Amino acid sequence: MTAYQFIDKPTTAASLTMMLDKGLGLNALDDLLELASDYISFAKFGWGTAAVLNPALIKEKNRRYRAHRIPTYPGGTLLEVALMQGKLAEFLAESKQLGFTAIEVSDGSTTVARDQRLAVIAQAKAAGFTVLAEVGKKNPAKDHQLTVADRVTQVKDDLAAGVDHVIIEAREAGKNIGIYDEQGQVLEEVLQPLLALGKDHLIFEAPLKSQQVTLLKQLGPDANFGNVAPADIISLQTLRQGLRGDTVGAFS
Repeated sequence: MTAYQFIDKPTTAASLTMMLDKGLGLNALDDLLELASDYISFAKFGWGTAAVLNPALIKEKNRRYRAHRIPTYPGGTLLEVALMQGKLAEFLAESKQLGFTAIEVSDGSTTVARDQRLAVIAQAKAAGFTVLAEVGKKNPAKDHQLTVADRVTQVKDDLAAGVDHVIIEAREAGKNIGIYDEQGQVLEEVLQPLLALGKDHLIFEAPLKSQQVTLLKQLGPDANFGNVAPADIISLQTLRQGLRGDTVGAFS
């Protein structure tokens, strides 16, 4: 239960927030979970950070996330490195041993053929993981080579392959990539065709407050966001519930 129960607020139970964990220590994690665990849907150990941490520490972090019913997964870049080295089976086995319950399938830093991508999704699902796929490239020049039709097709293919959610790439900066221009403003000509596929299974990486505000006003308080910083989880929830100046009265 939260304070000020008499204040009417929109329901946000259907919303998803993927948080980017770049290396939280146990004390910081405990503080975060005490304050904000109700508002975190997934925790991603960003890119390859899990591969430079002690396994015992990863297991303990995952145990604490799991105690709050928060699924965790290693970043898609780490899976790409494992794929590039022909070690997918080992990657999935160790991810399970470390306590991760989800896997991100991406080709943001490498090139993965469509058939291979679909096979990886199937293999991760067969191993019992929740599977998220990511669409987009991390290098802006390469990302710009993807047409809107390319993005729509990949989202459709991934959903048809049975992934639970598709993440639209924006990195940490949220500028000049995916659905954002060089200033971080939303490109409607890219966003709208994706929304036509249905927003429920789409997670838009939106690291900037301005992006969160724009998308919340357009999609509603249950819009799904990714790459949200730990320090911004509570702030985002106030935006979702019309409790910050940017969204006061937006959902009534």
